[in-house]
Amino acid sequence: MRVSVVRKQINFLPDSSRVVARYFMNGDLRTQNLVTRILRMSSVQVSDALEQTLREFATRHRNITRLFHKHCENIRPIIERMEINFNLLSGEQRMLIGSYCTMEYSLESAAFFNPSIVEDFDQSYLQKGEKRVIISFRATGEGHISSLVFRRAILDFDNNLHLTRLGDYIDMAEISHKKLFDKKHFEKRLSEMQIEKQYSTRIMAGLPDRFEYFALKKQVSDLLANESINPAARIAYEEMMWLLESFYDLIFHRDSDLTERVIFPIAESESNGIEDARFVRFCDGEENTVIYATYTAYNGHTILPKLIATEDFYTFRIMPLRGEGAKGKNLALFPKKIKGKYAMLSRVDGVNNYLMYSESPIVWNKPILLQEPKYPWEFTQIGNCGSPLWTEKGWLILTHGVGPMRRYCIGASLFDLDDPAIELGRLEEPLLMPLEEERNGYVPNVVYSCGSIIHNNCLIMPYAVSDYSSTYAVVKMEELFDALLN
Repeated sequence: MRVSVVRKQINFLPDSSRVVARYFMNGDLRTQNLVTRILRMSSVQVSDALEQTLREFATRHRNITRLFHKHCENIRPIIERMEINFNLLSGEQRMLIGSYCTMEYSLESAAFFNPSIVEDFDQSYLQKGEKRVIISFRATGEGHISSLVFRRAILDFDNNLHLTRLGDYIDMAEISHKKLFDKKHFEKRLSEMQIEKQYSTRIMAGLPDRFEYFALKKQVSDLLANESINPAARIAYEEMMWLLESFYDLIFHRDSDLTERVIFPIAESESNGIEDARFVRFCDGEENTVIYATYTAYNGHTILPKLIATEDFYTFRIMPLRGEGAKGKNLALFPKKIKGKYAMLSRVDGVNNYLMYSESPIVWNKPILLQEPKYPWEFTQIGNCGSPLWTEKGWLILTHGVGPMRRYCIGASLFDLDDPAIELGRLEEPLLMPLEEERNGYVPNVVYSCGSIIHNNCLIMPYAVSDYSSTYAVVKMEELFDALLN
């Protein structure tokens, strides 16, 4: 039985005008030469050069002079090694130096895809049948580096999206790293990352049961500074540093709009991108509601599953997931506990869907096989398309299946509410497959979603079009249930 799918005529397209001002450093020697040239300038020349720069860029960024000061401060150790008294530099000299340590990066220039949708915390002042929502996207720019961006919208009675106005600037968050670590937990995560004990023991042996961030960072940094270190040891110590840097908080300014906030790769473990965040509104009782998101951190050769937690979309806590089930991509958290435990979908073997339970949202072990490819359109692999959706008839899980020519389609399955290991129904045919006009993009023949919601008894399913742009579709729940259960 084919299920009717209504594709809405709205397109979220890459926008190269969405730029962020990033810190840029061109190496110690070139930076020293740059500073020398600037310090040879007269005060009038410095003032003129700074004024010209501000004239060109001040309208593109909020308070760019603050960034210039911050980026100049980043190279303060280099300046002081040149035997220059940093405190004697004028404000204009610091800003000009900082401007040379700044570059614009277009967040969305290449692709705007893999969306996820959740209910907004604020549902006030709405008409009957309306719902305020937040949509996240994987935005990709130069070098295929991915970050997370947001849009705010209202779904009306007819399931039409009304987007709010975009903010004028992109806001970079302040970063606060975790200060204190549990030695046993950290050693266990190192073991799960398959870092050889001969290297990890050398570092961890001298640390107390609870150690500070800077204590480990200094030890690892000192070892990495040794140019004669063997390649295997260097990789091991770099991965230890990646794990250390993976615990942090992002804090956005209160005067920034949600559409201006970007979660950009911060830790070394995600230096090549933050991929495919699956946001879910998690309710642990009526009073305690938090937004979680699982995502994949990628540094160019290693992936690390991580978790985001926020209660207001201003402060985001970032934590790596651990355990034998926290492997690969495609983890998605259930929106509530099941029999007192957190529940998670995963694809630990890269082919099949798995189910896991845990006392903690960050520790995942003992994956249970949930689904295997069953139909030709998903023979290559099957995975989730976001967190499960609670319905009175069962857990609705949207899946992606990969078939001939690596075509990605979206399917649906229904599972028992008390025991999600019990499958109640599964669509034999895809719920959504690429139309002819959706087949071309950065990765052809792909439709893919990272999270949906139910509104007005309809499934609201945002999805990516061939890893280039995004749109959304609507499915009547009654018709979907009939297909799943019959």
